[in-house]
Amino acid sequence: MGKLLIVTGMSGAGKTIALKSLEDMGYYCVDNLPIPLVDKFAELITDGNEQITKAALGIDVRSGKDLPLLKEIFDEWDIKGNVDYEVVFLDASDETLLKRFKETRRAHPLSKDGRVETGIEAERQEMNWLKENAGFIIDTTRLLTKELRAQLANIFEKNRAYENLQVTILSFGFKYGIPEDSDLLFDVRFLPNPYYVQELKTHTGLEQCIKDFVQKDGVADEFLTKLKDMVSFLIPHYIEEGKNQLVISIGCTGGKHRSVTIAELLYQSLSKSADYGIRIDHRDINK
Repeated sequence: MGKLLIVTGMSGAGKTIALKSLEDMGYYCVDNLPIPLVDKFAELITDGNEQITKAALGIDVRSGKDLPLLKEIFDEWDIKGNVDYEVVFLDASDETLLKRFKETRRAHPLSKDGRVETGIEAERQEMNWLKENAGFIIDTTRLLTKELRAQLANIFEKNRAYENLQVTILSFGFKYGIPEDSDLLFDVRFLPNPYYVQELKTHTGLEQCIKDFVQKDGVADEFLTKLKDMVSFLIPHYIEEGKNQLVISIGCTGGKHRSVTIAELLYQSLSKSADYGIRIDHRDINK
């Protein structure tokens, strides 16, 4: 029996990128197949077709009035157990979707009045049942294209376990303001500051000389151990709660040395065994 992925989600959330990535992994991909043909397509995958062992169907609001028929098809597959399928739902915040539409100057498929905002609102209502039934929900609000590709590869190529949570570790400088989307915030201004060492001032926490300076007295390593333990304890509870975005902000004065070092070390430690999406961002490193 072949594997069938239903790739769906909000317009502008990255479905096209996801399908191209899956195609690179050997999936036979079809986008915007008419809903009445979905069951027939599934038969090709499940009837011992040796040429197509795994496939992905891109389905979204362009299906129009036929979209609700997809639920009936899913129900029938579940009852018969004859189709091995998973629903992958790509999502992003309304603000991010609006920005993406404005940048590409595309019209939203449901914006009858020409306003993208109303189209996004209507689409969320129509797609909500699909999101609720998805096996994988990938929030692309903060993801770069390469990060989305990497996350898909981890799930569908490397077969790593996956929880529907995207963790962002964000370094920043307090002098430029606290990130408004922070969920957890840690102040590392108690650590040794390379800024006051002339030969280190122009370097960043990405470089070994800064890491060595910040970690020189062992306090940073002790703090990192305690921080990792706490974050590792909290994440499963956030997942259980249904949270799909977690921003861990780590700040120092300018966001260039200490916060970058600690953010990098935390990211490296967590990503070794993470069964959730994880990325790192240094907001103020170049300021």
